[in-house]
Amino acid sequence: MSRQVFCRKHQQDLPGLDAPPYPGPKGQDIFENVSKQAWGEWQAHQTMLINEKQLSLIDPEARKYLQQEMDKFLAGEEYDQAEGYVPPES
Repeated sequence: MSRQVFCRKHQQDLPGLDAPPYPGPKGQDIFENVSKQAWGEWQAHQTMLINEKQLSLIDPEARKYLQQEMDKFLAGEEYDQAEGYVPPES
């Protein structure tokens, strides 16, 4: 049976990640308080932001921006969207 966490984004018990997504206290906090579902949603949103805003991950400002947006997204707060983005039809 998978590990359950109380997801801070979805405010309910959901399956947790298998391991911290990256090292350090931030990775441990995400591991303990963010569901696998919310992390997957963040990864998709992050990819969209990188592509639509043409961010370079070499740029420290772009990484800082993504970190701030991740914190907002996973906390269930209002987060940045790409201007004019229209999701593909299913």
